[in-house]
Amino acid sequence: MAQFSITMSFQPVVDVIKQEIYAYEALVRGLNGEGAGQVLARVTNDNMYAFDQACRVKAIELAAHLGLKKRLNINFMPNAVYHPTACLQKTLAAAKENKFPTDLITFEFTENEQIADRAHIKNIILTYHDNGFVTAIDDFGAGFAGLSLLADFQTDIIKVDRELIINIDQNLARQAILVGILKMAQMMGLKVVCEGVETPEEYKFLKENGVQFMQGYLFAKPAFERLVLDSEINWP
Repeated sequence: MAQFSITMSFQPVVDVIKQEIYAYEALVRGLNGEGAGQVLARVTNDNMYAFDQACRVKAIELAAHLGLKKRLNINFMPNAVYHPTACLQKTLAAAKENKFPTDLITFEFTENEQIADRAHIKNIILTYHDNGFVTAIDDFGAGFAGLSLLADFQTDIIKVDRELIINIDQNLARQAILVGILKMAQMMGLKVVCEGVETPEEYKFLKENGVQFMQGYLFAKPAFERLVLDSEINWP
């Protein structure tokens, strides 16, 4: 893990009904605040596993150091997980060492990453559930096979991609797609988080259509190595 000099920014996921922070997503950064793209550019197939492990451990260490009491969302790369149980060992060890409750951890995986082995990702999700973790599909609607993945196995949370949220208050096609996602999630008992909410108009449409959890610059930008407070959230 020494080959990766990384740290984290944290962006809140808010509960718009209770008007409070529900969770924080850990977003990888360079030590001088370099963006995720710059950091990810150094990741190859050969070092993907080490990078994935380094990110998990750093997110837990920093969250614990900052005194996080809400949920912690950690991104992981399905293709970096060769054996789910073995790959969880460092995560569990880091949580124990830092006294961070594992039942507060949500693992997000992006459907943007081409998943070659459907059975493998299903095994990962089941193993994480067995170990008490919550799981989420990130960037839902932007990637390769979100709907067919959900037909095979269910994560606990769907995070709807920003591309489906942009100007949703003015776009009938996006509105129809989102309403369909919300109905599907309700029938399956899944939580929905809408990502990339940036305007009061988007917020208003989403809230009026029953979206409880949102994330985006409208509320708070990612904060470098610190946690945004409830009092700092910009409520429209």
